Amino acid sequence: MTSPRATRPHVTAPWWGLGAAVVLMVCAMAIPAAFGWQVRADSFPPLHAKWLPRVGPGTLPALALAVVGGTWALSAAQNLPWRRLLALTWVFGAAWMFSLALVDGVSGIDGILGSPYEYLRTARATTDISATLHEYISRIPSDSSAPWPVHVAGHPPGALMFFVLLVRLGLGSDLVAGIVVVLLAATTPVAVLVAARALGVELQGRRALPFVVLAPAAIWQAVSADAMFAAVAAWGLATLALGAARRSVGWSLLAGVILGYTVTLSYGLPLLAFLAVAVLLAARAWFPLGFAVVGALAVVLTFAALGFPWWEALPVLHERYWDGLASLRPASYWLWGNLAALAFCAGPLLGAALASAGPHLVAAVRRPSQHVVGVLVVAAVLTVVAADVSLMSKAEVERIWLPFVPWLLLSTVFLPERWRRPGLVLQIGMTLALQHLLWTDW
Repeated sequence: MTSPRATRPHVTAPWWGLGAAVVLMVCAMAIPAAFGWQVRADSFPPLHAKWLPRVGPGTLPALALAVVGGTWALSAAQNLPWRRLLALTWVFGAAWMFSLALVDGVSGIDGILGSPYEYLRTARATTDISATLHEYISRIPSDSSAPWPVHVAGHPPGALMFFVLLVRLGLGSDLVAGIVVVLLAATTPVAVLVAARALGVELQGRRALPFVVLAPAAIWQAVSADAMFAAVAAWGLATLALGAARRSVGWSLLAGVILGYTVTLSYGLPLLAFLAVAVLLAARAWFPLGFAVVGALAVVLTFAALGFPWWEALPVLHERYWDGLASLRPASYWLWGNLAALAFCAGPLLGAALASAGPHLVAAVRRPSQHVVGVLVVAAVLTVVAADVSLMSKAEVERIWLPFVPWLLLSTVFLPERWRRPGLVLQIGMTLALQHLLWTDW
């Protein structure tokens, strides 16, 4: 019989984790205001947001979906047949994101991508792709003769090319592009579930699924280009898992192509290597590695042959980054303020989940193939740590780190059973509160 003393850490760990997350979030909000710190993140650090309480057309649908999700999501994720679950996950996730965005009316969908800082205006003006790629690096510096808009300059051209494709397909209006991004973003939890099944942990993937779909991250998935990045990254890892599970050359090459494309979306996404290695460790299969590397190099080198060598662009971007707001945003705040922003995005339940997962993460380091979910969570944590200490992500990580959030939320698998429904309700309530109280700019 287990003594109360032996079970106490298991009982108290999630409370300590939740408390730590909440304290971190409160401190990140309160300290700049109390001490007059200029942290350069709009008016509501650690989020790039403004205080703006409101309701709108999406409020009632969001409340209705919140009730449905809080009541049935846990049982549906456990019991629905596989294909029906995948379809419902996508449909419900998209509806949830649309309802949240529509709190601000149609502008909640078309307002962000239509900003002059974003990609669409440049995509519409792009008539010669070869010329664009050849001049791309020269236009990154802010003092160049024709500098790119902020987000175009801050990312490799894969992101711009995605929106150029939408424009050429007739999907390039602000509204339609916003809808496309949301529909793609809604596939992210589907990809995570596919990866879990391929790695032999479908039941654990089902247990985590409601927390991935209903996390506050949905606010930034509707609508930011980073939500598209997150979806592409998730499918890259899912296809890698399929390549490993099936020893398939085709899936492995496809994984490499998709992951190679993610490198052309954001300079920070090579950090997905942590998660890619974790997938192979968990699968006990290095078979896909060579094919995936070939696929990834093919994409990166194709961009280089067309005029954009990624490795030459990175130092130029680094210089522009440090010539801008990065030099004004204090590392003494953002090294931990970033983590607070992540807690807002993933939800404070992430703290409870990671604390509950502690022993499992230690076991995963020792025996990766026997603790699949644990090794994926460890890799996600390492990815965030690397992104944070690089200082190339100061502020705005509530959207920049979207590709890492679903893999961190796999840690909800380790929550005690009595925490699951209240924890999900907490996440849903946090999402509704953030969307109705803050204007997030994304």
